[in-house]
Amino acid sequence: MTKVISMAEKKLQTEKVGLPSKGLLYPQDSPLRDGTIEIKYMTAKEEDILTNQSFIKSGVVIDKLLEALVVSPINFNDILIGDKNAILVAARVYGYGPHYVFNYTNPGTNQDEEVMVDLSMVEDKEIDESLVKTPGVNEFDFELPQSKRKITFKLLTQRDENNIQLELKNLRKMRREAELTTRLKHTIISVDGDTDTSAIREFVDTELLAVDSRALRNYIKDMSPDVDLTFNFEGEDGTVVNDVQIPIGVTFFWPDLQL
Repeated sequence: MTKVISMAEKKLQTEKVGLPSKGLLYPQDSPLRDGTIEIKYMTAKEEDILTNQSFIKSGVVIDKLLEALVVSPINFNDILIGDKNAILVAARVYGYGPHYVFNYTNPGTNQDEEVMVDLSMVEDKEIDESLVKTPGVNEFDFELPQSKRKITFKLLTQRDENNIQLELKNLRKMRREAELTTRLKHTIISVDGDTDTSAIREFVDTELLAVDSRALRNYIKDMSPDVDLTFNFEGEDGTVVNDVQIPIGVTFFWPDLQL
């Protein structure tokens, strides 16, 4: 006799994705603490998200897609940006395969050339465990080289990124552009032990030397867990460009999507 299986009994096909942070910066009780996150394979329902014009226009389509794919019982906004990038690549590989084809402008000829990268070869830039002061606590120390001020900072999460984008949007309404300082204001959590938000913002705006700002930003970039979304381009004319950024957008998942 044929057994009838209800839709509720069907199990999602899922995969576990390794996180560049190794889970070290999430609380002990977080499902991400073991350094992995469970995501499901894309279905036609997720393809609807990719074509949602409202999501596309507001710039949240990729985040909405990834949020729908995560199976682990977490708040998506708690995910570190570097870990989110690992989920992004894995979702693309599981959804449409590892080969990603796009156009890149050859700097030697100024002509577009078709490029294919194998996303299965993308490598994680894992966190240096020796830099973690307290497991489960997203805090790091840095002494500014010129002023010798002592900074404590955090790695940004999706929640932080959402807040940054909202603040930048409001600044643009006032015809102001301040992405660099805005990001620093959300990244720094104390200056010489002072955790007051107003004091931190004042420090970034009026006291943070350019040489110190660059040193801090470079340090954060170098130590942040992430995925290496770069490739080496060799054009038809022999032009070689190293560390070209792989373009990420809606077409990353659906190259033939007509926007």
